[in-house]
Amino acid sequence: MSKADVLFVNMCKKILEEGFSTEGATVRARWEDGSPAYTIKTFGVVNRYDLSQEFPALTLRRTAIKSAMDEVLWIWQRKSNNIHDLKPHIWDEWADPDGSIGKAYGYQMAKKYKFAQGEMDQVDNVIWQLKNQPQSRRILTNMYNFEDLSEMNLEPCAYSVTFNVTGNKLNAILNQRSQDILAANNWNVVQYALLVMMLAQVTGYQPGELVHVISDAHIYNRHVPIIEELIERRQYPAPKVTLNPEIKDFYDFTPEDVRVEDYLHGEQILNIPIAV
Repeated sequence: MSKADVLFVNMCKKILEEGFSTEGATVRARWEDGSPAYTIKTFGVVNRYDLSQEFPALTLRRTAIKSAMDEVLWIWQRKSNNIHDLKPHIWDEWADPDGSIGKAYGYQMAKKYKFAQGEMDQVDNVIWQLKNQPQSRRILTNMYNFEDLSEMNLEPCAYSVTFNVTGNKLNAILNQRSQDILAANNWNVVQYALLVMMLAQVTGYQPGELVHVISDAHIYNRHVPIIEELIERRQYPAPKVTLNPEIKDFYDFTPEDVRVEDYLHGEQILNIPIAV
């Protein structure tokens, strides 16, 4: 069975059984009808995925792997903050009439800084260090720029990645301040697993471990029945996910360069209510 399924089920059970309910508290998020979006939450969840063993896609339901790759490329490769550059419609609620989500995500990755090796953005700095200083303990990115928070339509949820080379393995820690477990958990895991795979391929390493740290892991009140049904579903072996081996430059990857084989999964869940 998929190791990602086991982690997901155990995490959801812990949140539902031991989590703290925010019902009755003052909360920012609202449902479409304007009512408060309460959650059951757990603080400080840490999930580890060994990418050398299997690709961490849920089989309880399908995760759109190519669409997840399109979004991570939107942020890390195209460095865009405009939904017109993105195929999935996940950011539509936060975009202005021109399609911008403000100074968030790709905007932050496109900003140039003065590093020891010259002026470049955070992504190019990561790639340079992986190729030239792989034992550095300073290979990281951060999109939570306090200077620009007031001009972001949504403050970054998955905001920081720290990379670490151990032997021939490229490992990464994804830090996330907040996560809607039903809507976003495996989506983010798949995205950053693909990112590690892409960066490993173009810098000469093998994918290692992805460690996902979630500060506030929550299940929204209207998602509880859906989660309860989901975690009782049949689990299947993890799919085989590979990248086009011909790609040697990170900026040449497209969603068509990911190949997904033998992906057995449960029925998709449609029309999930999203709190904004």
